[in-house]
Amino acid sequence: MTEQRVFTARDDRFHFAEMGNDWWATETSWFSFCHPERRLGGWFYTMARPNIGTVAGGAWIWDHTAHLPWEVLYSANYSALQLPRDQDLNDITLPTGVSIRVIEPCMSYALGYKDGDRLQASLRFDGVMPPEPLTSTGSTFGHAHHFDQIGRVTGELVLHGETIPINSLSVRDRTWGRRPEDRPRQAAYVTGVATATHGFLAVTNIEADRNPVAYGFLRREGRTVRLVEGERTIERDIQQGWITRITLHAKDAEGRELVAVGEPVSRIILNRHTFIDINSLIRWDMNGEIGWGEDQDMWPMHRWSRMRRTVRA
Repeated sequence: MTEQRVFTARDDRFHFAEMGNDWWATETSWFSFCHPERRLGGWFYTMARPNIGTVAGGAWIWDHTAHLPWEVLYSANYSALQLPRDQDLNDITLPTGVSIRVIEPCMSYALGYKDGDRLQASLRFDGVMPPEPLTSTGSTFGHAHHFDQIGRVTGELVLHGETIPINSLSVRDRTWGRRPEDRPRQAAYVTGVATATHGFLAVTNIEADRNPVAYGFLRREGRTVRLVEGERTIERDIQQGWITRITLHAKDAEGRELVAVGEPVSRIILNRHTFIDINSLIRWDMNGEIGWGEDQDMWPMHRWSRMRRTVRA
């Protein structure tokens, strides 16, 4: 279990002093959004490493027309820009193009992005639930401090000159702790949201040919309860390797059952140092309600390569 269980206004800021002088001390801030009718998904992602003075990340926007990061609608994935020391994470403009400003602590954020005439973004995230803390050190996040939160994202993108309105129920997360680049584990980070009172998050680990839920929550009728068991079952495209169908069966601590069946409608493949993330925008049937979310299918590079070479052989 993590020591900290309550997310406060203090946690909208950097935690550099708490992480000490470890080379791999890392802090992240991630916001997702989507436009389901266009099969369009997007991320703003920030990864700061205070003890080496760098910030990585940027923005990704994709749809069904391409999945390679150099062919999607927009991809900027910086690896080592200079970390500003005169701003805190509650009100910051980063050299990656991302800006974040707290409107209401723990709940509402003004988000921006600027990259010339390629991408301008003005969005707002409003939480529909309090941030939910990590409750299992057995998940892919290990002992890092970690929170997830469902919220409504509104605003607009100006992408290559076209204005695209955004109004989606999506997920954000925050982490801070030790994150070395040689730590990858095969795992999945799965989200789905139908309404402000109905959604889920599941983080799974790979155990031989099983994909059990290690951590997550079910939000139903406005009540958020942690998952205590579950399984992610997938079907893959034999030629490309990516997911074509996903079924999540899970149960929360109060015995409420989740059955979610998902179909990917678009995807982007992200190369994140020693692992790849095949991230799909998913249309979900969640116990009879339609929802949207993501499946982040994360593989250590060597394991993905072995799987694909085996299939080709």
